[in-house]
Amino acid sequence: MNNASKKFCLVIASAAFVLAGCTKKPKRPDPSATVLGPTGGGAITPTEVNAPVDASAAGLQQRDPNIIETADTIRGMFQPVLFDFDKSNIKEPERAKLQDAAKYLKDHADQRILLEGHCDWRGTAEYNLSLGDRRANAAKKYLISLGVPAEKLETLSKGSLDAAKNADEATMSKDRRADIVILKK
Repeated sequence: MNNASKKFCLVIASAAFVLAGCTKKPKRPDPSATVLGPTGGGAITPTEVNAPVDASAAGLQQRDPNIIETADTIRGMFQPVLFDFDKSNIKEPERAKLQDAAKYLKDHADQRILLEGHCDWRGTAEYNLSLGDRRANAAKKYLISLGVPAEKLETLSKGSLDAAKNADEATMSKDRRADIVILKK
């Protein structure tokens, strides 16, 4: 075979391949024959889609956006217990937060509480871990004094791991805390 016949065979084979792969486009149905149709023959109209839902009528409760729930924990249900700089004693106004947690545990006997101690960024990592531990244990001792069984309570010191570095006083005061975390299991 010469070059011309090889080229001719190649062109014929390419054309056959392209034509074999192309099929007719499917014919689209007339919109009036579809379920929704041009007049929206379906069950939902645009005004119904944008209508507000009454959650209480549907038996739903609005969830607080600050509460984070996983399979094992619930965070944000209780306000954190705040502490003064370099202190681990629980101030009088902060005790109500722990009293609410104790009441919750009495109503939910299958759950436990984790008390996470935190510090602001000042101090060494070792000192802040120790201070966070003292804060978590102070909250634990107060809950035990309210009648919560010790086996329902765990403590963990985070020290200054979550603290904002070089923060202002308002931010640092929020970093000096003990978080109350619900343990479901």
